[in-house]
Amino acid sequence: MADAGMLRFHVPEPEVRPGGTPDFSNVTIPKAGSVPRPEVDVDPRTIRDMAFSIIRVLNRAGEAVGPWAGLLSDEELLEGLRHMMTLRTFDARMQMAQRQGKTSFYMQHLGEEAVSCAFRKALQPGDMNFPTYRQAGLLIADGYPMVSMMNQIYSNEADPLKGRQLPVMYSSKEHGFFSISGNLATQYIQAVGWAMASAISNDSRIAAAWIGDGSTAESDFHSALVFASTYKAPVILNVVNNQWAISTFQGIARGGSGTFAARGLGFGIPALRVDGNDYLAVHAVAKWAAERARANLGPTLVEYVTYRAGAHSTSDDPSAYRPKAESDAWPLGDPVIRLKNHLIQKGAWSEDRHTQAEAEILEAVIAAQKEAESHGTLHAGGKPSTRDMFEGVYAEMPPHLRRQRQQAGV
Repeated sequence: MADAGMLRFHVPEPEVRPGGTPDFSNVTIPKAGSVPRPEVDVDPRTIRDMAFSIIRVLNRAGEAVGPWAGLLSDEELLEGLRHMMTLRTFDARMQMAQRQGKTSFYMQHLGEEAVSCAFRKALQPGDMNFPTYRQAGLLIADGYPMVSMMNQIYSNEADPLKGRQLPVMYSSKEHGFFSISGNLATQYIQAVGWAMASAISNDSRIAAAWIGDGSTAESDFHSALVFASTYKAPVILNVVNNQWAISTFQGIARGGSGTFAARGLGFGIPALRVDGNDYLAVHAVAKWAAERARANLGPTLVEYVTYRAGAHSTSDDPSAYRPKAESDAWPLGDPVIRLKNHLIQKGAWSEDRHTQAEAEILEAVIAAQKEAESHGTLHAGGKPSTRDMFEGVYAEMPPHLRRQRQQAGV
C-alpha cells in the first residue's frame, strides 16, 4: 500500500466570505410543482430522493402549481399574509426598542416568517410546539396577544413569565407553545418524549420539534431521532435551515450528509425538504406530516430551506462573516413578497390594499407597544415583584425557600 503521507485535518469552508460575491450555485432549486406528493402512508424507503429535492408550489410568475397546491382558500392566504406582515412589523419595532435600551436583547425572524406562520395553521388546538427563539410566528398566527409578547420582552410588571425568562423566550400552554430553552437542541428530545406520552395515554395531540441547522450538530438531535423512529412517536421533526448558525455557515453542522433532511434516512424516517419562503408549500408539507403523525404512522423530518436575512440577534454583526449583499442574492426570494404577488396574480389582492394593510398593521403594533410600555420597560416603570422568583417552583414551598423569601423581605 502506497504511503499517503501526513494526515490532514479538514475544516469545511463557506463558498464566499465578507467582501466577496454572494454565491448560491450550490442550492439546486427544482421547478415549482415538479416534486410529487406521495400518499400519507407511503413507505419511507420509496421516497428517499425527497430528502435531496425541494418542494415548491409558487412559481416565478406567482402561480400555485403542482400536486402540493390547492389546500388553502384566498381568505386563508390573506390571513397568512397578514400574519407574516404582523410578525415583520413586530420585529422592526422590537429591534428598535432594543436599540433604545428598552430591552436587553431581541432576535428577528426577517426572511423566515413563512416557516412558523404557515406551519401553525396546519396544527390543531392542543398540539404542542417545542420551539426555538425564531418561531414567534406560531404565536402570532394563533392569535396570542402582541401586548403579552411585548410585556415578556420588556420583563415588566405585566410580564406573563414574571421576569424569569430571557426576552423573546415566550411560553403559552394554551397556544401550544412550550417554554423556549436557551440551551439549543434540548427541546428536540423533549418534543419526542411529549409525543410518546400523548400516544401512551391514547390522546389525539401531536408534537412538533424545532431546531436550527447549526444545532443539529448537538447530540440531542440524534437522540431524538433514535427515540422517534424506534417508538414511532407522533411528532414532526422540523429543521430550519436558514444557512447560518450564529456565525458559522451550515456546512459545519451538515458535514457530508448533503442535506439536513438526509439525516433522517438512516433512521428510516420519511424526510422532506421544502421551500421555506413559500407559504403554500410550507403549509402543505406540514399538513402532510401532521396527517402521518395522527394516523399512527410515526415521525416525519422536514427541512425548511430559507435564509436568515437579518443578524442572528441584536448581539451579532453578520457583516463579519458573510457578504453584506448576500440576502439580496438568495434565490428563493422574500416570503411576504411572494405570497403578496400570488394573491395579486389571483385578483384577490392589490398593491394599494397591501400598502393600506401595512399602515393598519403598523398602527396596531404601535398601539400594542404603547400599552406594553405603560407597564414598564427594562430601565423604567413597573417590574415583576421579587416575590415572584419564589413562586411556581414547587407545588408546596419547602422551608428553605420560605426562609429565603422572608430574608428578602417579600
